[in-house]
Amino acid sequence: MRELDAAQQAAKAGGEVLARYFGQGVKMRTKQDCDFVSDADIESERAIIEVIRSAFPDHAILGEEGQAADVDTSSEFLWVIDPLDGTTNFAHDIPHFAVSIGFYWKSQPVLGVIFNPIRRDWFHAARDEGAFANGEKVTVADDSSLSESLVGVGFYYDRGAMMEATLASIRDLFQQKIHGIRRFGTASLDLCQVGCGQFGAFFEYELSPWDFAAGRLFVEEAGGRVTNCRGDDLPLAKSSVLASNGKLHDSVLEIVSGNLPDQDWD
Repeated sequence: MRELDAAQQAAKAGGEVLARYFGQGVKMRTKQDCDFVSDADIESERAIIEVIRSAFPDHAILGEEGQAADVDTSSEFLWVIDPLDGTTNFAHDIPHFAVSIGFYWKSQPVLGVIFNPIRRDWFHAARDEGAFANGEKVTVADDSSLSESLVGVGFYYDRGAMMEATLASIRDLFQQKIHGIRRFGTASLDLCQVGCGQFGAFFEYELSPWDFAAGRLFVEEAGGRVTNCRGDDLPLAKSSVLASNGKLHDSVLEIVSGNLPDQDWD
């Protein structure tokens, strides 16, 4: 599959940039409070785009550091890339971050590649072909109740209503006797942990499309379910995200939808 080969080559190229900066140290520039952008993000994105453009010069590319507003997300062939998912981890020398590359055809995800260049962990999924972690096919957890499950969560940079809503949902989940909450700070890898059966579910109240474009397909191809936090189909736009093994989806949805903060999307 040409697209898979290109995605893996692009992820490797972007990952090599991140590994070099991570090893040598990186100068951070603040975008806003608690949100960073670095030379590593920008150079990684350039490396990724160069590989994709050389293979598919006519395809549209939606990238975090590029001009996202100018990209038509309904393009027949669309690449959605995050050159550095987990920037805060990266900034604090925590080796839990990734390159994430999703490929959409006619607005539907057909390919996803996620790569942690420090751990050398590869995740990929292709429509109707399954989800794979380091070459091994994976499936979601078989948990049938929240009392059997570990739940992943993401916090947006907002320190107001969004944070309070997230904390309220965590409280309600603990009341269902879940095994625990984990917050690792890299949504693409969190979604992979759902697909690999480590989390029974994961939710976050605000993510951009490059945060979940590849990971959502990984969950679905592993046998799970992904919606927004109202239970609607996930759009290729800013959205809340709920991913699960499928069996737990309605139980978690009842909690996260009940605490969903007012916002301009979903």
